[in-house]
Amino acid sequence: MVKKIGFLVGSLRKEAYSKKVAAAFSKLFPDGYEVSFIEIGQLPLYNQDFDEVEGMLPEAYTPFREEVKGCDAFVLITPEYNRSYPAVLKNALDVGSRPYEANLWDGKPAAVISNSPGVIGAFGANHHLRQVLVFLNMVPLQQPEAYIGNVDTIFNEDGSVKEEKDTKFFQTIVDAFTQLVENTKQ
Repeated sequence: MVKKIGFLVGSLRKEAYSKKVAAAFSKLFPDGYEVSFIEIGQLPLYNQDFDEVEGMLPEAYTPFREEVKGCDAFVLITPEYNRSYPAVLKNALDVGSRPYEANLWDGKPAAVISNSPGVIGAFGANHHLRQVLVFLNMVPLQQPEAYIGNVDTIFNEDGSVKEEKDTKFFQTIVDAFTQLVENTKQ
């Protein structure tokens, strides 16, 4: 049975490093895994009235929720904004967890991969995001931790990874994540 992995990228910028990181990771999954990129930039900010007042549900919520529902696990790629992760990613998590008692993330494995041009690899964003995943009852990959520092130096102009050592590190994360996915009962 094919496992579906949804990628959520926390940066909307056209040439975002997070998008390059996501593209590099998406190519490393083995046979039996299908990767999809879930668009989150079009989601209106969550408002509880949308789910409670007839006719208020934004059109973009339904296909997003259906796509999330169809995934077995998620890879969340995030930059760091002001020592945390971007609002667009938080909003996507909120939309997928509501209405209350309809949490689409519940019990699903998640890998958090943070990146930054700085040396600490968006450590703050990574840990803030993990706090939310715990509340959503997701199963986060614990090891290896995925902080990608100096991300502005690791890609060629065409988006490929320059150094084999970086690709090998990325592969260790994907390998550990696929093992988590295989071992998580849903």
